[in-house]
Amino acid sequence: MSKFMREFREFAVKGNAVDMAVGVIIGGAFGKIVTSIVNDIIMPPIGWLIGGVNFTELKLTLPAMAIGPETTAPATINYGNFIQTMIDFTIIALCVFMLVKGINKLSRKKQAAPAAPPAPPAEEKLLAEIRDLLKQKDR
Repeated sequence: MSKFMREFREFAVKGNAVDMAVGVIIGGAFGKIVTSIVNDIIMPPIGWLIGGVNFTELKLTLPAMAIGPETTAPATINYGNFIQTMIDFTIIALCVFMLVKGINKLSRKKQAAPAAPPAPPAEEKLLAEIRDLLKQKDR
């Protein structure tokens, strides 16, 4: 096996690369869930509250251009779709922030708990017992 293939295999099987791949896949699915929550649950009531406006339908239509005998279709600036995407981003960023904050809090608790000191070797236990017996004998 060539050196390149060995290095690639080590990289691909290393925990970090696999963890990153899993994170990207789960992140994509998470993004779809949050987008659905925004589009299907959060935005309809907001649109209803402001008079039935659907943000994705908000746009500015530019005038059609006459080029020779033909007229081009009018171009649109879809600022409502941009607003919707910004709301999606804000909610996704908030969710990721809360997730990372929770994970950091849990990892700090794990790190803060001191590990139990390792048990002394059998020789040290035996020497401590001998020391204690000698102290009792001297009294």
